[in-house]
Amino acid sequence: MANKRSGGGLSATQQAAKFLGVSVLAGAVAAGIALPAVGGLGLAAKETAQGFDEIPAVLKRPALSQKTTIYDAEGGVIAVDYARNRTEVPLKDISPWMRKAIVAIEDARFYQHGAVDLKGVLRALNRNAQAGEVSEGASTLTQQYVKNVFVEEAGDDPDKVAQATQQTLGRKIKELKYAIQLEQDLSKNEILENYLNITFFGQQTYGVEAASQRYFSKHAKDLEIQEAALLAGIVQSPTRYDPINDEQEGLKRRNVVLTRMASVGHIDRAELVKLRKKPLGLKVSRPKSGCITADMNAGFFCNYVRQEFLTNESFGKTDKERLARWKQGGLHIRTTLSPKAQKAAHDAATSKVNRTDKVAAAVVSVEPGTGRILSMAQTRPYGTNADNNETVLNLSVGNAMGGSTMGFQPGSTFKPIVAAAAIEKGISPADTYSSGHKTEFDMARFRTCENAPYGTGKYPVGNERQEMAGTWDMYSAIGQSVNTFTIDMLQKTGLCETADMAAKLGIRAATGKRLIGVPSMGLGVVQTTPLDMASAYAAFANRGEYCTPIAIEKVTDNKGNELRPPQTKCTRAMSEQTADMVNGILKGVMEDGTGSGVRLGDRENAGKTGTTENRRDVWFVGYTPQLSTAVWVGGDGTTRPEMFNITIGGQYYGHVSGSGLPGPIWRAAMTGSLQGVEAGRFNPVKVPRGDKGEKDDEDKQDRRRDRDRGGDDGDDDNNDDGRNPSRPGIPWPPPGFIGGGDN
Repeated sequence: MANKRSGGGLSATQQAAKFLGVSVLAGAVAAGIALPAVGGLGLAAKETAQGFDEIPAVLKRPALSQKTTIYDAEGGVIAVDYARNRTEVPLKDISPWMRKAIVAIEDARFYQHGAVDLKGVLRALNRNAQAGEVSEGASTLTQQYVKNVFVEEAGDDPDKVAQATQQTLGRKIKELKYAIQLEQDLSKNEILENYLNITFFGQQTYGVEAASQRYFSKHAKDLEIQEAALLAGIVQSPTRYDPINDEQEGLKRRNVVLTRMASVGHIDRAELVKLRKKPLGLKVSRPKSGCITADMNAGFFCNYVRQEFLTNESFGKTDKERLARWKQGGLHIRTTLSPKAQKAAHDAATSKVNRTDKVAAAVVSVEPGTGRILSMAQTRPYGTNADNNETVLNLSVGNAMGGSTMGFQPGSTFKPIVAAAAIEKGISPADTYSSGHKTEFDMARFRTCENAPYGTGKYPVGNERQEMAGTWDMYSAIGQSVNTFTIDMLQKTGLCETADMAAKLGIRAATGKRLIGVPSMGLGVVQTTPLDMASAYAAFANRGEYCTPIAIEKVTDNKGNELRPPQTKCTRAMSEQTADMVNGILKGVMEDGTGSGVRLGDRENAGKTGTTENRRDVWFVGYTPQLSTAVWVGGDGTTRPEMFNITIGGQYYGHVSGSGLPGPIWRAAMTGSLQGVEAGRFNPVKVPRGDKGEKDDEDKQDRRRDRDRGGDDGDDDNNDDGRNPSRPGIPWPPPGFIGGGDN
């Protein structure tokens, strides 16, 4: 054991170590020169001794960078992420053979000497002087540990790493003083434990536990004699003795260590002969780091978790502090991801849209009442190889969380938000509006938040089909996605009130900014994200209470200390009565409206289709009392294909609609996610209806027959290039016309 300090000064041994270390060890051995002349030695000793006294007395051991593990809601591993592949373990969890092997080859007198091995220094000096170069070093394990601390503190900064490893007198003096301090403060076993956890073992592995897993796919406590010898031999030169890249060199080095273990009495000669004949016995495991290696096709969710950590003050006051903590690692992050829901979402999306298609699909599910994100999937794999149709762009979220810069227009899926704002203002669902196939609205009757006229002139709006002229109440208009009714409702409700409702429901632009109230917002001409839409509809299921989406449930560091993750914040966006009315209306969409072809037959469900201008974005957003899911399909690059006469997932579409492609994906994702979950019920409510006579029921029957024959779902967009997919050859819309089934 090292000599302990009895008073305020250095002990006799420490004084000797100081003198010999600064004048001989640092000046001769580490600097790589032969023993200098006596006069020069005296000068060096004088100058460096003064510097020795000026070095701070305490070496602060850095927290070691380790692996962070991300788990799903059931405890399964989604991914690991690390700046350095390391798992810190106590000495009791390291094989005794590993301890003996590293001491034997690196510092055989470790338990006999203090910070400096005086015999080792003199031996190295003699041999180096005879060779005229540095052929043997004399650094103790304690000194090597101190050097590793310097390297760890340098992190990934190449300049700092160079400073930490440069062969200069000043660095060696600093290393020596800290070694003396450590020998005072720590036991030999504590120093050895620190050394085995910090040192580099090649192949991007740090610490003996990670090295044991890398080379032998086992824990460090289970290492056998020859395996421990191999790892111990790597430390001196991880590149030269790398057994994966050069098996013969690794084998030779392992046998050198075994021979050394025999010479110090750890194994006998007979055992040495037997062990030297053994093959390396490598069982190499490939290290997996980062979201690109995530299981369950959850790379995008994994990256969302990382972004949530890096952007939330729960994990640090500043961006720099949070990034440093993430790089430090050693975290165990339990998330909200449901393995069952994630599989269902991914399978549903990829069953209808191929990774090589011109368009992509995104599916995201949220639990009403908790905000827990249960799934997040898309058809393009997570990765950086564009030639393999990979992407790191998360199509479900906004720019700050790794998603698109602008987001996507939600089309008619925004109409329920207008309806909620209208009902909150006191407008009855029974109020009716009559119009032709198209109509013009006075821009001056739209009011801004300052109660000023929005503009001048006329705002032309049209419906999808000619037969959509007539009289509509809220139930039938939302069910059939009647544009003219929605804009009339928006005009009566108010732009500001509707924008306020969107904000209360968490709907914002992908840039994170609040939506601006404009007349066309009633038809979904705003830009948002699938996660925002799923969360907004979850508020309807939760009887009007909106909960912010969360992905992280629990975080602990490597010592078991818990970091408090961000909690969902639930606020009332509308009255329970309003939410019940919206639920009743959107149930109608699934029963006899545009979503009837994809309704869930075994449980209550509600939803809405959506299609945007020129069919660049198509949507289905729907929910049950237990789950809300948004499905989006569209172009995910700089070009946004118009989905006419297009093959997607091997199926040809004359034109893609909300119920024709996103709808079936939604139904499959919901069915898989809710398998085994008891069906819930919405709060029963009777939606007030307007008096429309018998024609409404006749129209419903006609629409059902049309859908049964594979016809249009009535929720498609009219186009501004003269094409009318439901009526080829008829120019639509006229110049300057704004509107359509979902625009």
